[in-house]
Amino acid sequence: MTHTLTNDQLSAWDRQNFVHPMTQQAAHARGETPNRIITGGEGIYITDRDGKQSLDAFAGLYCVNAGYGQTKIAEAIAEQARTLPYYHCYVGHGSEVSIKLAKMIVERAPAHMSRVYFGLSGSDANETNIKLVWYINNVLGRPEKKKIISRWRGYHGAGLMTGSLTGLELFHNAFDLPLAPILHTQAPYYFRRDDLSQSEESFSQFCADQLEELILAEGPATIAAFIGEPILGTGGIVPPPQGYWAKIQTVLKKYDILLIADEVVTGFGRLGTMFGSDHYGMAPDIITIAKGLTSAYAPLSGSILSEKVWAALEQGSDELGPLGHGWTYSAHPLCAAAGVANLELIDELGLVDNARDTGAYFQAALHDTFDDHPLVGDVRGEGLLAAIEFVQDKETRTFFDPALKVGSQVAAAAFDAGLIARAMPQGDILGFAPPLCITRREVDRVVDLTKNAVQAVAGKVL
Repeated sequence: MTHTLTNDQLSAWDRQNFVHPMTQQAAHARGETPNRIITGGEGIYITDRDGKQSLDAFAGLYCVNAGYGQTKIAEAIAEQARTLPYYHCYVGHGSEVSIKLAKMIVERAPAHMSRVYFGLSGSDANETNIKLVWYINNVLGRPEKKKIISRWRGYHGAGLMTGSLTGLELFHNAFDLPLAPILHTQAPYYFRRDDLSQSEESFSQFCADQLEELILAEGPATIAAFIGEPILGTGGIVPPPQGYWAKIQTVLKKYDILLIADEVVTGFGRLGTMFGSDHYGMAPDIITIAKGLTSAYAPLSGSILSEKVWAALEQGSDELGPLGHGWTYSAHPLCAAAGVANLELIDELGLVDNARDTGAYFQAALHDTFDDHPLVGDVRGEGLLAAIEFVQDKETRTFFDPALKVGSQVAAAAFDAGLIARAMPQGDILGFAPPLCITRREVDRVVDLTKNAVQAVAGKVL
């Protein structure tokens, strides 16, 4: 295609100046990878500089929940910029929108949650959570209780400590991660279980037993918290096997270990409930939120604190003085304005119910289309979050040589046809997380385009 002079210059500047996250840097700089300059979006579609329209079945990065082009959110940001573009929230300061948003979040959270601390990204929210867990145990006179258990294939950020919580090789390679005192335990990945004779319930018990063994080996008095996504996200979009969260929480309660529910992906409707914790009967002490909080119209994250955690912070402040933690942009008024408008829009458009109902239609359509496909080993998901995992031989559950990049091939074929789905790391997995405003007709298009892409790649690799 022919680009305008401006965009040709932008492309050159991009390769010469811009360091892209999660990108093969040398290949991009040499011009060997696509240079996609996105210029607009409406509903569930985005448009690039060539005028190509793509159905975004991953909502950016699981985050544009309300869809593109929502003027209510844009106008709220603009109005806030005109009246108060910024002020900090240190030493009791705040803005009307940040206070209102905190109240709206607590009203929507599980009943035992009490307060919200605001940041900008899921990564910094989980950094906050680590600090608060350590602070609380110091306040309570348990300075040895500092280790945090995450899970292999979990994703909790890309910072030093949050990258350590993350259980994926890509985020550890050459970064000297993971750091102490982070530990990892069994991923609740039923499709990839070693013992194929296990039922979901027995595999869940196996995961809980593995967790308890780790706790006992390290010493229960040293374990402060366990962090987990209600559904594994970047690690493969893997719903928990039957009984998993009940069994895990039994172990945590037995040893007085806090539960952090990382709801950066699942919060605010994606599973068909306001929070994934509600969906799976979780009773977390801290909930991490971000993406769906503003539908990514502005960067904002948060840590929702339980009454138990808040009581410990109050005690610490009385004993030690002000809490020595904060970000310059915490509760930024522009971001908070986006959050208020977004949560109002979620209610007005019935997006949580749509994620439940259209999500059920989506899950059924994926199963109907791909359960018997020879390239597909597993179809899984919940609400508007789903994945297809590809295998070389589904009868023996033989996986492809990673060098073939079958998942990436399917994602590329889908993109060529106008569909954005995500090739997930550490496996041949195609992920879906469309905007929560998607319709059944649009779901049908997602499934049809995916079917064509799978067929095209199957012809090459099977």
